[in-house]
Amino acid sequence: MAAQRGPARRGWLRCPQPAALAAAAAVAVCAFYYLGGGGETFSSATRRLRATPAAPARAGARGLHLLLMFTKAERSPALRDKAQAALRSLLRHGRLGTADTLHLHLVTEGASRDIGLGLLRDLLRGAAFRHQVTVHDVNELTEKLFPIVEAMQKHFSAGSGTYYSDSIFFLSVAMHRIMPKEITQIIQVDLDLKYKTNIRDLFDEFDNFPEGAVIGIAREMQPVYRHTFWQYRRENPQTKVGEPPPDGLPGFNSGVLLLNLEAMRQSKLYNQLLEPTMVQKLTEKYHFKGHLGDQDFFTMVGMEHPELFHVLDCTWNRQLCTWWRDHGYSDVFDQYFQCKGEVKIYHGNCNTPIPED
Repeated sequence: MAAQRGPARRGWLRCPQPAALAAAAAVAVCAFYYLGGGGETFSSATRRLRATPAAPARAGARGLHLLLMFTKAERSPALRDKAQAALRSLLRHGRLGTADTLHLHLVTEGASRDIGLGLLRDLLRGAAFRHQVTVHDVNELTEKLFPIVEAMQKHFSAGSGTYYSDSIFFLSVAMHRIMPKEITQIIQVDLDLKYKTNIRDLFDEFDNFPEGAVIGIAREMQPVYRHTFWQYRRENPQTKVGEPPPDGLPGFNSGVLLLNLEAMRQSKLYNQLLEPTMVQKLTEKYHFKGHLGDQDFFTMVGMEHPELFHVLDCTWNRQLCTWWRDHGYSDVFDQYFQCKGEVKIYHGNCNTPIPED
């Protein structure tokens, strides 16, 4: 049995949502930093962020760093619409403390950069909380990432020259080695999301990380990895690998990622797992060949070292795609897809429509 591929996840990318924020414009502070070419790095970006006047530190205040990938937008009106919708919903529900600042990191390039900045300028006008925007050039980041993630691309990419094979889609895996040490936590999100709650509540999830955990991530809600691990499962019939929750290990979905950068830097185990020899060892053990980038890496590592992950409740990444229901897994699909509780973030993956308000 040859493992088949599901729909290419990056094709249905990451998205933000609709609405306006009520509040006094006088309190809103908006600083845009264009850090495209010219050899700018995350470090120089951070220096510029820090140069912006900030409110005095108060108890409970935090810098909330949120990263979005916005590439090839000039070719995709649908992607622009998703991004606009997602960001609108994020801003509509956003309630930050008076000393908090939302730092939006936009990873983009060329024409997409101008589109993204124009979108953010329009949406952030009159926002009810402090915010700053930093733009990072995708080509510069790819250059930094490639030496770190090259070995894993052949295991977790769709193939040479494809969208998924780009190193940038492994950014979350090695962000702790690229971000300056002043940034200790960051959340990376897809654009095909719709926020139904305050984004600050998601940042509070960092406080729930158990000792040793470095990444917060929700489970995959389709039998994707039941399929991908078919050979390992056949050889190990009692395994929990690929089995549905609550007792199984269904794998992860990287649409919403909480990255504790400081913990990632300090974790000897996590950094060992990035080494080519370790990647090779695990892919051979699990007979793993995927095409979903960082999500595949985190899923495989999670099978071996679940202690590295804080599992987010499904309501923080309520995936809506049902592709696998119609492709051989209708008998078990609902065991993966069910999610109880009030949804906080909808994820319209594989271009699935998100419920209207």
